[in-house]
Amino acid sequence: ISSAQDLRLHGYEHLEPARPLYRADTVSMLIIGDVMMHSRQMEYPFSTFLQNISGRMKAADVAVVNMEFTLAGKPYTGYPAFSAPDGYADYVSDCGADIFLAANNHILDKGSSGLERTMQIYSRMEQDGKIRFTGVSANAEDNAERYPLMVNAGGISLALVNFTYGTNIGGGDAWPKVNKIRKDDISQALTRAERELADFIIVLPHWGIEYELRHSPAQEDLARWLVSRGADAIVGAHPHVVQDSTVISGVPVFYSLGNAVSNMSAPNTQLELAVKLRLVISENGDKSMLPPEATYLWCSLPGFFTDSYATIAVKDFIGRRSIWKNPSDYDKMMATYQRVKSATGVQD
Repeated sequence: ISSAQDLRLHGYEHLEPARPLYRADTVSMLIIGDVMMHSRQMEYPFSTFLQNISGRMKAADVAVVNMEFTLAGKPYTGYPAFSAPDGYADYVSDCGADIFLAANNHILDKGSSGLERTMQIYSRMEQDGKIRFTGVSANAEDNAERYPLMVNAGGISLALVNFTYGTNIGGGDAWPKVNKIRKDDISQALTRAERELADFIIVLPHWGIEYELRHSPAQEDLARWLVSRGADAIVGAHPHVVQDSTVISGVPVFYSLGNAVSNMSAPNTQLELAVKLRLVISENGDKSMLPPEATYLWCSLPGFFTDSYATIAVKDFIGRRSIWKNPSDYDKMMATYQRVKSATGVQD
């Protein structure tokens, strides 16, 4: 019995409702997949790209986005070597993103100079209080502060550990650096997280085999090792499609979220996940994680749902085929939604 209504129902109107022994603090973290900028996307104003999921991003205490491009300046280019307009990063931030992930295979597409310019812009945004970023670092001191990135949200301390399997254009070990899958470096980051008294360690790897709906043995081996080293949740990206999820020793693992927005239209590449982690610390210090919430998203290309690119939550639009400019896209969305759910086992 915990409310006045409960007391009335049980005939105890004269009693006061019981107060909880402990007040639980809960922090929500929303993570979305690859935000891309292909050449065709540059032909459209990006103001609509994430408009339909911006509310979800802003509602989360922390919203995390994988920024899969550089800000290397003009000429702007798409695949295979990305350089997006500077305003795109501001737009993603304005949509509600708090954390930019920069460790991905495209971050060195324009070489070290492109990485340096990207970091300069992210650093200015960070100084202005718009975002924070991780996955890359300018020097050893910067690396110690960004790997892991420590984030305080509602009094709960979060350590974000972001790294990639590699980069399309190789870079040496000179600064600036990209965090890569090197167990010694990852171990040091996890140790720093423990030293900083992180309440939760969230690992955000860029890994896996492109277009595969199931994780690889290498992903599973690394996930098990990360769990053994203290990871509290693992949420990955890179394959451009949703992959299966699992729980390892109580730790939720989402192997791949897929694309958040892109010009890709190959099978399964327009469907993606947004994953919400809900992290709880009670007043007596007990830590727990509520079951993660997965939301399937769909990236509609120009001329189908609207005149531009639009990422939408699938469940919000089921049964609304008539509002599509080209209903064939609705049919493709629903067929992909059912197929991927069946193949991966990820339910929303």
